[in-house]
Amino acid sequence: MNCEPPRANACVAIIMAAGYSRRFGAQDKRSAPLTGEQTLLAATLARAQQAFALLRVVLREDDDPHALGLAATTPIIRAPRAGCGLGASLGDAVAALNGDRELDGVVAAAVLLGDMPAISPATLRQLQGQADASTILRPSHAGRPGHPVLFGREVWPELEALYGDQGAREIIHRHPGRYRKIAVSDAGVGRDIDTPTELQGWIEEDRR
Repeated sequence: MNCEPPRANACVAIIMAAGYSRRFGAQDKRSAPLTGEQTLLAATLARAQQAFALLRVVLREDDDPHALGLAATTPIIRAPRAGCGLGASLGDAVAALNGDRELDGVVAAAVLLGDMPAISPATLRQLQGQADASTILRPSHAGRPGHPVLFGREVWPELEALYGDQGAREIIHRHPGRYRKIAVSDAGVGRDIDTPTELQGWIEEDRR
């Protein structure tokens, strides 16, 4: 465990990977091979680790991190209500963050999706550098909103109260004064992988 206190504007990244990804078919999308021996989830995590010193991966209670390609040292949050939808998983994750004393000095949580390995670490660092406790930040590319969304600590109680498949969009709409869009040149903020065809396309592009 890191014993150093978080820096003044530190964020914790939470990678949401407790879903069931039914559009991907029978295979568990999270463990699908992406580059070399890396799984899709491990590749997303590796990108995030280049930008965030503090990070957690959110999994279902019965998930085996090793089978998903994660190292034994990966900090894991278990989401007991994962079967109820993304909102419930996010609520479980934020509840765990609030109870984690290592994160007492953190000002914001960056919510990433486990199927978005194309986001540039430079983009993640740019967003983290603008985070504070009162603001909700979201990148946009070519006018379209993307991920991650960075939630200032002041709205964490509302995230913790999420349930079912209700995502955080309602919280964003509830706080227009807190919300800021950050224009970026990184198309990866809007690119997730939902199907085997999209995965193969990403692999072929990465080889060029």
